Order: sequence, then structure tokens, then C-alpha cells
Amino acid sequence: MAASVLLSPENTGLTFAVGNSGTVGVPGNGVGVPGPVPWNRSLDRALDEASATGCLNLSGRKLKEFPRSAANHDLTDTTRADLSRNRLPELPLEVCMFVSLEHLQLYQNCLRSLPESLLNLQALTYLNISRNQLSTLPSPVCSLPLKVLIACNNKLVSLPEELGQLRQLTELDVSCNEIQTLPPQVGRLDSLRDLNIRRNHLARLPPELAELPLVRLDFSCNKVTSIPVCYRNLRHLQSIVLDNNPLQNPPAQICIKGMIHIFKYLNNEASKTTPELPDYDRRPLAFGSCVEELYPGRPYGALDSGFNSVDSGDKRWSGNEPTDELSDLPLRVAEITKEQRQRREREEHRTTGSHPVTNGTCEKQRMSVCNIESRLKVSLPSDLGAALTDGVVLCHLANHVRPRSVPSIHVPSPAVPKLTMAKCRRNVENFLEACRRIGVPQERLCTVEEVLDGGGGCVYGMLVFLLSIAPPPLLMPSPPAQLAGFALFYLSIMSVLCALYCHLVPHL
Repeated sequence: MAASVLLSPENTGLTFAVGNSGTVGVPGNGVGVPGPVPWNRSLDRALDEASATGCLNLSGRKLKEFPRSAANHDLTDTTRADLSRNRLPELPLEVCMFVSLEHLQLYQNCLRSLPESLLNLQALTYLNISRNQLSTLPSPVCSLPLKVLIACNNKLVSLPEELGQLRQLTELDVSCNEIQTLPPQVGRLDSLRDLNIRRNHLARLPPELAELPLVRLDFSCNKVTSIPVCYRNLRHLQSIVLDNNPLQNPPAQICIKGMIHIFKYLNNEASKTTPELPDYDRRPLAFGSCVEELYPGRPYGALDSGFNSVDSGDKRWSGNEPTDELSDLPLRVAEITKEQRQRREREEHRTTGSHPVTNGTCEKQRMSVCNIESRLKVSLPSDLGAALTDGVVLCHLANHVRPRSVPSIHVPSPAVPKLTMAKCRRNVENFLEACRRIGVPQERLCTVEEVLDGGGGCVYGMLVFLLSIAPPPLLMPSPPAQLAGFALFYLSIMSVLCALYCHLVPHL
């Protein structure tokens, strides 16, 4: 409980205000009368600050009209005004006199219209009138030099034709309204980059949008059944959100794969010779949407809309699956594939040039492959370096040279056919330790990183030296030699038996 003591010159008694410092109570009657409240003092401070800085902040004060005390302050140089989260039924005329105003926040009020005097704000570039009760977008708004216009969560049923006058507009948000059609003049918004028309009553998309440099387009939660073929001209589009629409064209199996497949479908549809399409729309255009690995340095990040079908995948969609980041679309799909192939060839050429393979290294590799295959009775691929990176063959080779020199070996399994990098490193470390115990000099040993990299003459040289100090492999006789030996042994035994028989028969 807070208490304040006030001394009055007329009354020597004490006046107390208990509990609420905004009212003053007179002892004896218990009735509170209005007094100076901190609310008004904070309002005056906000007006003083606005006159000093040019930023007026009256947000969240439950105002029903512009403060009358503002007449005592010089607000003519105000550049930013925030009147959001109040109860204003209309835009105060005092605000329309701020000719230097550039940024105006009016969201979450009770506005039903905007006055004609709004035309005085010829420096205004940002206007937020969302969460009000506007049924139409006033035409004075379209005569302002706006760059950002946010009018979502109103009761708009249409957009005026004068909207095309906003040539500097880069962002337009009219989501969560009751708009049924977009005027053709929307195609004149030459600077528009971001268009949000989600959660309206749109049944079709205007073809004029195809001429805009859109980067982001959101028309989800509408009644759109098809995407116009001419939308393949949106070369700068990076994000398209179209879930919760009864889309039938493109079909579900196309949209599930993401934006690049949607635009490829539109391009193929435009290439078909149909009498309904003019020659311009039938002509295939350069189409893109390059994946991130082609252009890894793109500053924009976006979600590519994919869809989960709710009725076997040919009528209605729901859900929004994010896919890979997309860039603008300057190439055909075939050109993208060709460029990827050329890039891969350049990387291989660059790798070969940075690690030249000499004739000595090739000879060492060939000798190592033959020697290891003869000892371990395995067949190795031509790229020996890649086969040795997991350390399994190396550990078996060390055990062949000296049994049990590597006590444990991590090997792949059918469930996990590829070893983790930690297990590969452990195998290689065990092999190198076994080589030290076997007697390979330290200068002949290579590092773990050289083995894991999968190449280099150092690895082959180490293997040649290891195999040179190993006992020679036992040469198993071939099957014809084995048969000849058995025949010779058999004939020898039969000759001895025949001699014994001939010696014993005369005595009998």
C-alpha cells in the first residue's frame, strides 16, 4: 500500500491518499476526487520527448481522442508516430498535420475510415492500419509515397483501382480480410517484392502478378484452384506459400516436390500448343529456381511450399513442408544439370592438378594392391586410397604381418554399412601403433589425417615397407601339381607292395 501526504494551505489537517496514488481522499467522508495522476504526467513526458526527438509514442494508453495537452507542445517535426493499441474511432486530425511524418503505426484501434486530410502526409513511407474495422481501403492512402502498407485483419472486401498508383510500394499485406478479387491495377506495382494475401476469399489469381518482381508470394488459405501458366515469369520468386487451397493445377504430386517442380510444370504446360493460350504464353521461357548448392551465397532464406494431400492427392491440400532454400530462376533445368556436371568436372580437374600422381606413386599403388590381395585373399578397388580410409583393411594387414598386433577392429555391419569418422580414426590409430611395434621406422609412418584423406604417396610407401619386412606369403601348390604328387605317391606305394609280393611268393 502506498500513501502520500498533502498539505493544504486552507486546511491544516492532513489529507491522505492510501492504496491508489491517483486519487486523493478527504478524511471523514471517504469520497475520492480526481487529482494529478502519474498517467497524465507520463503523457506529458511522452509529448515532451516527442517535441525533442521527433518520435511520438502513445501506444497502449486506451486513448479515444488525441491528447488535448498536445497543443502545448511543438510536434510539427514529428517523423515517427505510434498510436497503436488504443481506442481511436478515427485518425486524429492533429496527426494529419505532421507534414514530416514518415512512419505511422495505427494497428489495433477502432478505425472505420481514414480522413481526406491524410493527403497532407506526403513524406509517409510506412503505414500500419492492421487490426481495425476498415471495410474499404481509402483512396487517399493510394496517393501517398508508401513503401510498406500493412492492412491485415480488417474487413476489406476489395482493393481500390487506385492501388496501382503506389509505384514505390515494396511490401503489401492484406491478409486475413474478405477480399474476393484483386484489381488488374495491382500489376502496376513495379517495386513490389512481398505480397501477402493469405486467408481471404480469392478464387483466382490475377495474371498481372506475373509481371511483378516478387520475391515472396503467400496466397494460402484461399479458394484458388489453379496457378496461371504465366506465373513462370516470376524469375525472382524465392518463396511461395499456397497451402490450404483446392488446387488442381498443378496436381498434388507436383506440388509435393517443391517450387522448382511447380515452375517446371508451368513451363511444360506453356510449351503445349493449345488454342486457349496466345503465342506469347505458349513460348517456353528460361526458367530456374536454382538450389542452394549452385548459389550458396544467396542472402535470402525462404521456404519452398510442399503439400500433404488429404484426399488421395488430387483435390485438396493441407500442410506446408519447408524444403531447400531457393534462388532466383535464371536457367533452364537442363542448363542447371549441365552446369552441375561442369562444376563437378572442374573440381575433379582441380583436385587432380593439386595432387599430381607420379609414375612412382602409381607403381607403388599397383604393387600394394597386388601384395595386399595376395596376402588377405580379398579384391580391392582401383582407388586404393578410398578403400583404406576406414582402416579395416589396414588392421587386417597388420594382423597378417604379425598376428594379434591389432587386438580390436571396428568393422561395418549390414545394419550400419559405413563406419563413423570416430571409428575410422580409431582403426587407423591402432594400425599405426601396430606398425611401430612391428618395426616400421617413424619416418616411414604417415599421419592419421593422410590416411583418412584417402590418397598420397606416403601411405603407399608405408605399405610397401611394411610388406617388405613381412614374411613372404606361403605359395600353395596348384591343383595339377597336387594331383601329380598324389599319383607319384600312389605309384611308389604300389611299387613297394609289388616288390614285397614278388619276394614273398617263391617262399610260399
